[in-house]
Amino acid sequence: MRKVLTLIVFICIKAVCAQNLGTLNGRIVDEKTQQPLQGATIILEGTNIGTITDSNGYFILNQIPFKSYNVEASFLGYQTTKQFNVIVKSAGNIPLIFELNELSEDLEEVIVSSNPFKTSSETPLSTQTFSVVEIETYPGGNNDITKVVQSMPGISPSIGGFRNDIIIRGGAPNETVYYLDGIEIPNINHFSTQGSAGGPVGMINVSFIREVTLTSSAFGAEFDNPLSGVLSFQQREGDPNRFGGNFRLGASEAGLTLEGPLFRKNKTEPSKTTFLFSARRSYLQFLFELIGLPIRPDYWDYQWKVKHELDRYNNLTFIGLGSIDNFSVKQPDQFDAEQQATLEQVPIIEQRTTTVGLSWKKNFKNGNGFTSTSLSSNRLGNVFSRYLDNVNKTGIIFQNDSYEWETKLRFSITQFVNDWKWSAGFNVQNSSYKNGTSFLRENIFYETDLNFFKYGLFLKAGNNFFNQRLNISLGIRTDADTFSTGSNLIDNFSPRLSFSYSLSQDQKWKFNASIGRYFKIPTYTMLGFQNNSSVFVNKSAQYTKSEHYVAGLEYNLTSVSRLTVEGFLKNYSQFPVSLIDGVSLANKGGGFEVLGNEAILSLGEGKTSGLEFLFQQKLAKNFYGILAYTYFSSEFSGLDGILRPSVWDSRHLISFSGGYKLRKNWEISARWRYAGKNPYVPVDINASTISYPEIILDYDTLGEFRLDAFNLADIRIDKKWNFKNLSFNLYFEVQNFLAQPNPTPTEYGLNRNLDGTVIIPKNLVPVSNQEGNSSPLPTFGFVLFF
Repeated sequence: MRKVLTLIVFICIKAVCAQNLGTLNGRIVDEKTQQPLQGATIILEGTNIGTITDSNGYFILNQIPFKSYNVEASFLGYQTTKQFNVIVKSAGNIPLIFELNELSEDLEEVIVSSNPFKTSSETPLSTQTFSVVEIETYPGGNNDITKVVQSMPGISPSIGGFRNDIIIRGGAPNETVYYLDGIEIPNINHFSTQGSAGGPVGMINVSFIREVTLTSSAFGAEFDNPLSGVLSFQQREGDPNRFGGNFRLGASEAGLTLEGPLFRKNKTEPSKTTFLFSARRSYLQFLFELIGLPIRPDYWDYQWKVKHELDRYNNLTFIGLGSIDNFSVKQPDQFDAEQQATLEQVPIIEQRTTTVGLSWKKNFKNGNGFTSTSLSSNRLGNVFSRYLDNVNKTGIIFQNDSYEWETKLRFSITQFVNDWKWSAGFNVQNSSYKNGTSFLRENIFYETDLNFFKYGLFLKAGNNFFNQRLNISLGIRTDADTFSTGSNLIDNFSPRLSFSYSLSQDQKWKFNASIGRYFKIPTYTMLGFQNNSSVFVNKSAQYTKSEHYVAGLEYNLTSVSRLTVEGFLKNYSQFPVSLIDGVSLANKGGGFEVLGNEAILSLGEGKTSGLEFLFQQKLAKNFYGILAYTYFSSEFSGLDGILRPSVWDSRHLISFSGGYKLRKNWEISARWRYAGKNPYVPVDINASTISYPEIILDYDTLGEFRLDAFNLADIRIDKKWNFKNLSFNLYFEVQNFLAQPNPTPTEYGLNRNLDGTVIIPKNLVPVSNQEGNSSPLPTFGFVLFF
């Protein structure tokens, strides 16, 4: 009997427990023509493991020991390309895609390596890219991509540091546009601020992402509306060979992702159709109820991607992203002054978002170009309310019941003519906006129903000179719409110029520079605002204008590391200014509010400028990381025309994120963010006492008060186990492990007795101090790949 049991245990261990070797697969194509490269070489750096591609450009590497590798793809006459920090597991390995760039005739007989730090002739500077591995192992990120982006150079933390506002080089939170596989997505966060895009939790699933790129200047002419940034998410395709997926449990939600081939006819060949699908659910509402907090954030999100290769020259991609958000409160069992103030002052939010898009890419058979066409629709439904009694939802003091619905058509054509790369295109969108607003304090009540068209055109060209030492790119675009009267196509003419020059023959030293003018249409909340006479008082608002001047040096220390220094200047004009508060709207949009739902004038100006230093290293000798320091100033004018420090004017920003690969699939990573003393707007005690629970800020004192410096460090440890057809990743992290206080403005609530009854006459008293919470927060999570 003992021998039988021993045999059974041995068989179970053999079938389930850890195996030592994994598999990688992928494809290598020509970057320009997107045609497969047969006979290209793929090799794992530092090993003798390699292979070549088949007639369709596909490759498979078998018998790979479990660890992280830099994977190199090469082909004679093409630049060698490397993907860094590729983790090989027993399950869940992402198919790799390599796009190789053909060399000029002078260099086609040799193998030349490409720069691992992705830039282009149009955006030669102010660009950062994160891979999926760097996102997944990011401390304090909870697999939230937008939290990872916040640690990129030049990005300021929001007040309190818990929101995902993208505040770049002193600009406002609503100056960045977001693209998912070339489809614009206006919102990337749960409980997002309407008129902006920030929120506490990101809704893009990291399991879909191949890489994320942030550009903070020198924007491509194909993008409309960026003033400070373009955040582009490149999604991967589903596995064309097998079904699989993963289950994630993080600090705030759980999610399931599935992927695989569809309509596969021949099981010996990769499928031409693949899918990815995920659904995630928060459990914070249950956790907060368990520990007695009054707030109940409850959200779902879902995401999908289906890609179909029609033939060698045409492919279709269908993507979708959506969320269901509800934010409510519940009276706690025991009275606490701070919790009571939170319960009374937070908004009640019901929000629904959906984005769907279909894109078609057609490569010309002669290899000299391609076209890209996309049709997309996105909708935001937002009911944002404040009540005298939040628990029972009675006594409305403010309500914004609205939806924004956009349908967009984008087309572009790119051609390669005599070493020039030309691109041109247009975008047309139909915009529908409805809003029912009740604002008791300002006696504003209106109903809006808008429908109009927005359109734009662009043209750009680029070329290399002097044996590719000099890159030059020029672009123009213009935009207008059929509703607003403040700007037209001529007013919104947007030229830009970028160039990059290699100061040394080995291209280690480069001088990069760009200049450009960019415009952004006023938000729907501004355009749709009406006074009590049903007049669109902001119809004559102009498009906000920002002019960028950026220059810098880049030094490639090694093939995997670089140093850069950049100087930047952004001049703003036609910025919207609030007639209620008298300040630039650049100072708003970083909290739970509705941005722009008020009367404004397009007379504000602004200026942000500074220097940025950066060191970055891709995975080498088991270490990868990025360290950046930004010194800057941020000033905006209000109704009085005087430039004053904005609420983002912290002057100093330091960010570090990195990781070290240990033996036996252990990894340790850390991040640190520092921001100098931020200006803030204090509470107007007298006005807030009268309007309570609505809190009114004293914007007359803007720039006079500053918070203490923001200083946050997180650390994380990962361990991976590999089993037969399963891979398990467990992580443990400590947020704020240095136990630094989190500076926030003083919060106020009604003066109450110990039993919670209000003391008459009513008076506001502090319920929290500016130091905030300084306790470290330990969390854990896991990912099961199958």
